[in-house]
Amino acid sequence: MITVVAIILSSFLCTLVAGFLFAFAVVIMPGIKNLNDREFIQAFQVIDNIIQKNQPLFMLLWLGSLIISIAALISGIIQLDGLNLLLLITAVLIYLLGVQLPTIIVNVPLNNRLQTLDASRATDTDIKIARDSFETRWNRWNRIRTFLACLASVLLIILVYLL
Repeated sequence: MITVVAIILSSFLCTLVAGFLFAFAVVIMPGIKNLNDREFIQAFQVIDNIIQKNQPLFMLLWLGSLIISIAALISGIIQLDGLNLLLLITAVLIYLLGVQLPTIIVNVPLNNRLQTLDASRATDTDIKIARDSFETRWNRWNRIRTFLACLASVLLIILVYLL
């Protein structure tokens, strides 16, 4: 019973994370892309600052998805077998390695580097360099995270159906 509840919660939270990443991929980043370099940097800094200040609902969602997915995996290894266990292991590994890990090693460091730039005082050249070294790489990895978060969510939803 604990395993089923953990898998349902994991499915729900991972799907919300997928939606969050999807919103960045199809609305937020394309929207601010149209701004000039300085405005782009400032807009992203403002958006990211909300996350960086540990917005409680966001932190509950992000960390909760991580914790409950690991808990579901541990519980599932003990209680599940066959296809159900394979789906769970696959979904959680995709989520941990394809969403959480790139966030930690790529996207957050890019965010942090951008946060150190004082966009109101930086030269136009510094602003352009900052945007050029940030935007393409951040967007590429966000699209990867989005796809893999959606894939993990689909696998978890299928697993919930099978249980």
